[in-house]
Amino acid sequence: MVINDWLTFITLISLLVITAPLLGKYIAHIFDDSDKKSKSYIGRCENRIFRLCGIDAGKEQTWQIYARAVLAFSALSIVFVYIIQRVQNHLPFNPTNAKAVDPFTAFNTSVSFVTNTNWQNYSGESTMSHFTQMIALAVQNFVSAGVGLAVAIALIRGLVRVRSGTLGNFWVDLIRGTLRLLIPLAFVFAIALVGLGVVQNTHGNRTYTSSANTSFVVPGGMVASQEAIKELGTNGGGFYNANSAHPFENPNAVSNFLEIYLLLLIPFSLPFAFGRMAGNIKEGVVVFVAMFLLWFVSAFAVMHFEAGGNPKLTTVGANQKQSEQIIGGNMEGKEARFGSAASGLFGASTTATSTGSVNSTHDSYTAAGGGIVLANIMLGEVSPGGVGSGLYGMLIFAILSVFIAGLMVGRTPEYLGKKIQAAEMKLVTIYLLIVPFVVLLFSSISVLMGSALSSRTNPGSHGLSEIVYAFASASNNNGSAFGGLNGATDWYNITLGICMLIGRFWLIVVVLAIAGSLGVKTRVPKNAGTFPTASSIFAFLLVAVVIIVVGLTYFPVLALGPIVEHLGL
Repeated sequence: MVINDWLTFITLISLLVITAPLLGKYIAHIFDDSDKKSKSYIGRCENRIFRLCGIDAGKEQTWQIYARAVLAFSALSIVFVYIIQRVQNHLPFNPTNAKAVDPFTAFNTSVSFVTNTNWQNYSGESTMSHFTQMIALAVQNFVSAGVGLAVAIALIRGLVRVRSGTLGNFWVDLIRGTLRLLIPLAFVFAIALVGLGVVQNTHGNRTYTSSANTSFVVPGGMVASQEAIKELGTNGGGFYNANSAHPFENPNAVSNFLEIYLLLLIPFSLPFAFGRMAGNIKEGVVVFVAMFLLWFVSAFAVMHFEAGGNPKLTTVGANQKQSEQIIGGNMEGKEARFGSAASGLFGASTTATSTGSVNSTHDSYTAAGGGIVLANIMLGEVSPGGVGSGLYGMLIFAILSVFIAGLMVGRTPEYLGKKIQAAEMKLVTIYLLIVPFVVLLFSSISVLMGSALSSRTNPGSHGLSEIVYAFASASNNNGSAFGGLNGATDWYNITLGICMLIGRFWLIVVVLAIAGSLGVKTRVPKNAGTFPTASSIFAFLLVAVVIIVVGLTYFPVLALGPIVEHLGL
């Protein structure tokens, strides 16, 4: 890596370390139960929305009712987005004359955006009308992130409250998170992206003629506004098919840096919000450190491998360093505007979160680089994960970690003073096993089905990685693709949609059940036998547990895919 790559990496880390605690403090303020918000201007706006929707803001919900509200809202959202796509040719604001989306693609897309996955089996600028992009897809970029945030807050309440049968009100949490956090941030950063050259207009396709008398088509649209929330909400659905590799979505190195920062900002801020809501900022710092270490190692490794390139190419010539400098690392599938290391940083960050936004083709990464971005997704999106989902995923691992620590010292484990018992551990086990089960199940079926196997571009270990990556990305609600698999078939549209639904809502119900189980418990006083969770020891234990659990689950398929491909070099 050259000096510019190191400066970019260091600047990004510094900016996150400075701003994440500040934003975390604000997020805690938004959901602080004791805070009186109704007298402010935005509070009055919220009250009007509550009255309009018939929401009793003062009435809290049990975990069962909270879960039903999440599922009902999401189900209606899926139906709404599906219908908009199917009839978009009859709706206004369609300057490109986009046709109705076919049923299987519409199903996959509606599930994808509602589950915060944003997997795209279509070419954005040629398939979706401006109306669909704005009213269906962009709206889901906001509210799907808001749902994840609300569930994370509900889990925190379950951990913090004592003898409480309720976890808050989903509708209030959703509206507050969207209105007070996501919309203001997206507005500010959309303006910044416009200033950096990202397209923001109401045009359709316009034809221009170059000085060489060559005609070319330039697609327009409300790109900057969707790009901002796409990154902030860890969504990933690009306005254009090339996503953040498209110069209209990501014009230069500064916009590329800003987009990486945006997709990491809220997930890294949430541990600090957790610490403040728990009444012990150190508890949040421990979770942040665990997330940060996992992200840092993966980002550095991917940047290293992509900047190094294929060893069979970089050893050409008398001087290896000169050869690497000439080749520029592995530039296959990457934009010359960004380079190999900056593309690797983007790829590692987008797979460490549940974003799915890409500025390069992961299918063209080195075997080691592609293996790491795949492993990032397999971690369960906890490094730092998506908006809300990253935090509640890591807290599930924290509960598992204190249980393991309790077994080692021979006493009932506790987390934040709450005893972790059989009921919680059964739910934790379901949470940890259900996603790997569907990933490996559908991947194995796809390998055995001739029609599904024919969708891969490459044979052998790399072809296996393409298939596994697709199901891992869908099940963990990431949304990025290796790029070498044709997912626009009936088989993949349906099965990937099923994976998205299970990976999102099954886990949400389990998380809320854990929150409800913990919320009714009393807090046990600390004593000499209490395992300290606000310590560096627990941070490293948490990282180790994440790696061991994921390694035991996925190592065989990683060994058959990227590992054997790398060793083959």
